[in-house]
Amino acid sequence: MFAFLFFVLMAHTAYGDVSYSVPEEMKRGSVIGNIAKDLGLDLNRLSSRKARIDIECNRKRYCDINLNTGELIVAERIDREEICSEGLSCDLNFELVLEHPLEIHRVTIEIQDINDNTPTFPKDPIKLEISEISGKGSRFRVNEAHDVDIGQKGVQSYSIEKNDHFLLSVSTKADGSKNVELVLERELDREQQKQLTLILTAVDGGTPPRSGTVAIHVTVLDANDNAPVFSQAVYKVSLPENSPLDTVVVTVSATDADEGQNGEVTYEFSRISKNANLIFSLDPNNGEIKVKGPIDFEMSLRYEMLIEGKDGSGLSSDTKVIIEITDVNDNAPIIVIKSLNTPVPENALPDIIKFEIRESAVKGARFLLEEAHDADIGTNSVQTYNLGQNNYFELAVAAKTTGKMYGELVLNKELDREQQQEVTLILTAVDGGTPPRSGTVSIHVTVLDANDNAPVFSQAVYKVSLPENSPLDTVVVTVSATDADEGQNGEVTYEFGHISESDMTLFSIDSINGVISIKGPIDFEEEATFNLRIIAKDGSGLTSYSNVIISVSDINDNAPIIIVKSLNSPIPENVLPGTEVGIINVQDRDSENNGQVRCSIQQNVPFKLVPSIKNYYSLVTTGELDRELLPDYNITITATDEGSPPLSSTKNIHLTVADVNDNPPVFQEQSYRAHVQENNKPGSSICSVSATDPDWRQNGTVVYSLLSSDVNGAPVSSFLSINGDTGVIHAVRSFDYEQLKRFKVLVLARDNGSPPLSSNVTVSVFITDENDNSPQILYPSPEGKSFMTEMVPKAAQARSLISKVIAVDADSGQNAWLSYHIIKATDPGLFTIGVHSGEIRTQRDISESDSMKQNLIVSVRDNGQPSLSATCALYLLISDNLAEVPELKDMSRDESNSKLTFYLIIALVSVSTFFLTFIIIILAMRFCRRRKPRLLFDGAVAIPSAYLPPNYAEVEGAGTLRSTYSYDAYLTTGSRTSDFKFVRSYNEGTLTAGLTLKKTQSAVDDLEGLDAEMSGSFQVGLNYYIPPSHAPRLVDYVQCLHVIGQTIFAFIKYENRKPKQKPAYFRQYRNPGQDMSWENGMFGQPSIDRLASRKRSRVLFTFKHSQVCN
Repeated sequence: MFAFLFFVLMAHTAYGDVSYSVPEEMKRGSVIGNIAKDLGLDLNRLSSRKARIDIECNRKRYCDINLNTGELIVAERIDREEICSEGLSCDLNFELVLEHPLEIHRVTIEIQDINDNTPTFPKDPIKLEISEISGKGSRFRVNEAHDVDIGQKGVQSYSIEKNDHFLLSVSTKADGSKNVELVLERELDREQQKQLTLILTAVDGGTPPRSGTVAIHVTVLDANDNAPVFSQAVYKVSLPENSPLDTVVVTVSATDADEGQNGEVTYEFSRISKNANLIFSLDPNNGEIKVKGPIDFEMSLRYEMLIEGKDGSGLSSDTKVIIEITDVNDNAPIIVIKSLNTPVPENALPDIIKFEIRESAVKGARFLLEEAHDADIGTNSVQTYNLGQNNYFELAVAAKTTGKMYGELVLNKELDREQQQEVTLILTAVDGGTPPRSGTVSIHVTVLDANDNAPVFSQAVYKVSLPENSPLDTVVVTVSATDADEGQNGEVTYEFGHISESDMTLFSIDSINGVISIKGPIDFEEEATFNLRIIAKDGSGLTSYSNVIISVSDINDNAPIIIVKSLNSPIPENVLPGTEVGIINVQDRDSENNGQVRCSIQQNVPFKLVPSIKNYYSLVTTGELDRELLPDYNITITATDEGSPPLSSTKNIHLTVADVNDNPPVFQEQSYRAHVQENNKPGSSICSVSATDPDWRQNGTVVYSLLSSDVNGAPVSSFLSINGDTGVIHAVRSFDYEQLKRFKVLVLARDNGSPPLSSNVTVSVFITDENDNSPQILYPSPEGKSFMTEMVPKAAQARSLISKVIAVDADSGQNAWLSYHIIKATDPGLFTIGVHSGEIRTQRDISESDSMKQNLIVSVRDNGQPSLSATCALYLLISDNLAEVPELKDMSRDESNSKLTFYLIIALVSVSTFFLTFIIIILAMRFCRRRKPRLLFDGAVAIPSAYLPPNYAEVEGAGTLRSTYSYDAYLTTGSRTSDFKFVRSYNEGTLTAGLTLKKTQSAVDDLEGLDAEMSGSFQVGLNYYIPPSHAPRLVDYVQCLHVIGQTIFAFIKYENRKPKQKPAYFRQYRNPGQDMSWENGMFGQPSIDRLASRKRSRVLFTFKHSQVCN
């Protein structure tokens, strides 16, 4: 029926609040309004801000919010009568809560009443008991119908089904309620109809209207409106004299149409002579007349008596009994003389006549009086009756068919027992004699009660205050009503009128004494005020009402309730101080001070409670969080109210700190060193690195890898591999110390966070040498490869330096420590060799007897295990001039003739090649001038290729230093000091630095310290002055530089100290992959001779390399 209901939703906002007005009983899912639009909220952020409807605890959620549309919708059935009972206004109050930031909007929904309830009567059927003597116009109250709808939708009218006796009267009370009464239109007669059934209908004012009906059962109560009626007007019987005692003479019988007490007939003699009274008795209950004295025909032939039949309320009628005595022959004749002078007073009347008349007797009711008896007859008997003046009755006198006069009391004014319970009347009977005689009697009328008064409460409204949680059976209040009626009509009973079922479970009323007591728990927070309707009813059903208003006073019986409305757990550990992580709502159902709550948390946590809106608190961080230090927190929130005594409650909140990838992996060592024996097996592990990350799960999972780089021009992955999980580093290839002595790699440790964090560490790999290389003899050339002869002056003295064997060993350390030994000599005692220097010296002076030709076989051995060696042959000529050796002369001439033609061809080709080369060089120099500093020296140097070891493979980038370094060596003969100047790399565009080291040697007889002085990863400039005899050691060093495969720029300048002599310049370029040729004899004996011929020469030697020689 609500599908066609039209309603208007009204919304307004004020201070962030919004109100709606909707009808009750809307279907679930019905839209109340677009609350997001009404409050100006961003629809797209409703979900992220966790928009929700917040209600008090233990309350039903009637509404919800659609986060997609922002609409407020019905979530549960809304029944106004269930929520607000019968209040004139009914509102639903709740809050719309949003987070980030916290925002609270109070929402009020006014529930409009619809006509969804039918009027109901408190009792069905309604039972009424109405006396049949109730007069026309009598009113009888009926309990009104109740409709839980309000206003116009409540009960508006009543109607009664058409009937013969009653009309309906409806009036409005001052409080707006209806007073419903049945009005007697036609008098009832119980003897005709004992019960009536009426249909009462209550109709509300809804559209369409609803109605409720109730059946009224009227029981017609008997009224004493019928006098007993005898079965015979005159009873005539014949009785033999001398009948025995208790003989039943006759039984009189009267019936009364009334019922109950009104129909119970009793019998008594109303008029009987004294003699008859001594002879006969009358049973008052069954009307039997018995003999109780002697019956003597001779005493009386006949007896007449009047028998009165009376009902319970005093109405009576009479009958005459005539007893004729029959004679039996029981007496002999006797003559008796009697005196007759004994008169009987003619006014012999009963002293008092008693009547009982109900106050409900209507005006005009008649009550039959007993006749007065006059022994006279005719006109001398009773002729009329007179009634004394009174306010209630009149006297009606009439004649019977027998001619006797009788009187009736006629009710002229209704009686009211509550005003006058008894009425005394004087009745006078007057005969017709002359002079007339009269007799009087007193009539006592007792006014019997009729239920014509409803109970009356001592107070129309009872107001009491009741503390909540009062114990059961506590007396709340005693209501009292009195009824002016008496007996059953004045006995008042109490009961609740229309109250809710919940109120019925809380309160009880004693039906006899009106004590209202507690029978259920009273909770101020559930209901603060009760309005109880009390009905007082008398024995015949008349009622009245009173209201009891119970105000429940609050006590501090509710501890605060802590509700976690929102909790962001886990919390990222990188949240800033002041970040809101939770919303706490504190509720206390008590009121005033009892409901004022303070909240706090413990002091040892980096959180605090910040009061927010109303009874909300924000749980915010006060400091930085670190999951690695403390992964979770147990926060205890304490809420205490301000009641007396105060109540408090606590709530524990567990907050977990979520890991953020804020810690890079950390290696256990700052750098790692790995030593690998050369000729290792591929795949063998050389070392392991380990890094830890205190982060959690994937953020703390470390994966290892090698940073991409080149080693000797090859990717590092071709040398090493690393296990990504364990950090174990494996060799991919077998290493050769002679090719690669050391290198560095960067190991990257990366976690799996997002974004990932990483750190790296340098792993220095040192390849340890094995003695796998034999010594290489540079000078003289190894045996069998060339023929070289050294000249020995005849005047050479003992310890003179004759020659020098120059050898190198590609190994290092002790494996490269060489020792020289002469294993065979023409004259073993003539020459000796330095074990460590290889210098061949004379042991004695040369004598004429010594052979000119001397042959030496020299063995060079290293210090490895096992030791490896090489040998060479040295041919010495003891002579001052080559011309003295005829064999050499002839050999030279023959050789010259045979090769003349060959040399001419070579010369022609050389000239052509030189010309082309010259052109190319000129062009190259022009180009290079724009890009490089101009070379300072020019010249050409040729070195015998025989001096180079044939098995030296050159690979660029084998060293650990990526930069190219430059060294300048200045060598001058005859000097005993060395100057070391530290300069920066040519790559950095600077040749000099600010640090100079002076080194003084005690002996400069050899250059064995030159290698050590130039070792290291820094750049060195050398100024070295050497004697001509040590020039060959320079060849060793230059050859060492050649061995490591770096580019060498050699500028050799021979400079005579004589100022006018021009110096000679030599220049040699050496690039990787090219052979280096040396000028034949440059550092041989001829060169030594040339250097020796100059008293002081200076050699400028410049080279670049990336690794120093050992």
